[in-house]
Amino acid sequence: MFRFISLFLTSLFAGLSCLIAVAQVKKDVTYHNPVIAGDFADPSVIRVGDTYYAAGTSSEWGPAYPIYTSKDLVNWQYLGPVFSEMPSWTMGSFWAPELYYRNGTFYVYYTARRKSDQHSYIGVATTTDIRKGFTDHGCIIEWTNEAIDAFIIEDAGKLYITWKAYGLDQGKLIQLLGRELTPDGLKVQGEVLMLLQADPNSWEAGGMEGQALFKHGDYFYMTYSGNICCGPDCNYMVGLARAKSLKGPWERYADNPVLKSSNDWKCPGHGTVVTTPDNRYFYLHHAYSGTDFTFIGRQGVLSELIWDKKTGWPAFRYGTTTPVEGTAATGKTQQQQLSVSADFSKDKASSINWVWDVSQPKPAYAVRNGYLELTSPSNGTQASSGSFLGLVLKKGNYTFTTEILPQATSTQSICLYGDAENTLNFGITKDSLQLWQVKEGKKEILQSRVLPKGKGSIRLQVQSTKGHLYQFRWGRAEAKMETFNAQAFEANSLPRWDRAPRIGLQVSGTEKQSGLFRFVSVVYP
Repeated sequence: MFRFISLFLTSLFAGLSCLIAVAQVKKDVTYHNPVIAGDFADPSVIRVGDTYYAAGTSSEWGPAYPIYTSKDLVNWQYLGPVFSEMPSWTMGSFWAPELYYRNGTFYVYYTARRKSDQHSYIGVATTTDIRKGFTDHGCIIEWTNEAIDAFIIEDAGKLYITWKAYGLDQGKLIQLLGRELTPDGLKVQGEVLMLLQADPNSWEAGGMEGQALFKHGDYFYMTYSGNICCGPDCNYMVGLARAKSLKGPWERYADNPVLKSSNDWKCPGHGTVVTTPDNRYFYLHHAYSGTDFTFIGRQGVLSELIWDKKTGWPAFRYGTTTPVEGTAATGKTQQQQLSVSADFSKDKASSINWVWDVSQPKPAYAVRNGYLELTSPSNGTQASSGSFLGLVLKKGNYTFTTEILPQATSTQSICLYGDAENTLNFGITKDSLQLWQVKEGKKEILQSRVLPKGKGSIRLQVQSTKGHLYQFRWGRAEAKMETFNAQAFEANSLPRWDRAPRIGLQVSGTEKQSGLFRFVSVVYP
């Protein structure tokens, strides 16, 4: 009898252990970085109730500042831009939008280059419905030669704005400054506070920016980034500081920097800390993929902070590098749909989130009669850049395909677009099929062949490897496609400092011309 009871209890405990293990497995659902794929630098994130919102840098691309939304920090959906039309005082360099929510109103404090003097300063805009875009209220911080990277924090019922100063002032060390805002959040008032000054004898010598402040216990804590942010030679890192008052004194963490590069994720930094309903701390920031690097841009990645009870300082849960995989904030599984497509012969309107170069006239396009019609500018001096509609690339390995209806007087192409002076194109001009590049404004035909006689549409395709090796193919509609270039073409000349190239459609001509595209698709393996 005793032996039977013993066996029964052993089996019972084993069963309970299995159930506990299964429950633990179900609870510890993981996510993989990036959580927001593609070029999404300087992300700001807020939580309103059970919903998260994130906005990021758009640099020289319109529409300005993409916004995403999520219920769990790992599954994000594109919501729309902050601005569909650029604020009248701005001309570009749309960097570091910082979201804030208070009393039913969403605020965004953003960096942009001013038309009148080409200096980057901070503006503010508001909305009560984040899905419908923001109303601009103009420039709010104008400080010497540059004021960038706003961050907002509330203390004792008062709002404060912080920013990076003196980055372009020769002979001055970079400082992180702060100032009180008026109750409506639209103007500054009172004295200017100096929070931190870059230490020229430390890792901060290369720069200091991207500060994010949050309260925990008796302290205000700050994450901030330093060194070279962007491009192939970047060495961006993250540090910590804390103070019992916003006015300081601010104490740096002894073991700074706390987040560095790895083979998987390079040059991490410039993000925002957000808390979950169950009081976990997550840092949404950017980093370059170790595989695709600057060819795809700084992507949105998630790192969790935990608290060291002995020191009172936060630490990154997975060490000093951006995690490839982490424990999700909820039990929801991460699902990313990166590939996009549109068949204009079936769709009455384009559902694709197009982007364009803000330094050029906004592209005129519409879906009609089964085609996307893209019209080139009427000014013939812009024949080289033409009109470009692009897509943010999510990975370096992809296949982009479109079908073109040839036009007698316009040039239509697949385009890898860095800026108006630097592109790589594969397309149809008159009766020829061409591969060409525009480098520093000068066009060079790399390969050309006479287009075989025939009627109807032509499919063009580019297959990318690691974001900079390209194989081009073409063929008549419904026919098998053939390779155009025998060897993969390597394109390293496209600008990729604070932004990455886009892939898309381009139409050009000496006068106002139109191009017709039946479908587009970009597929990621």
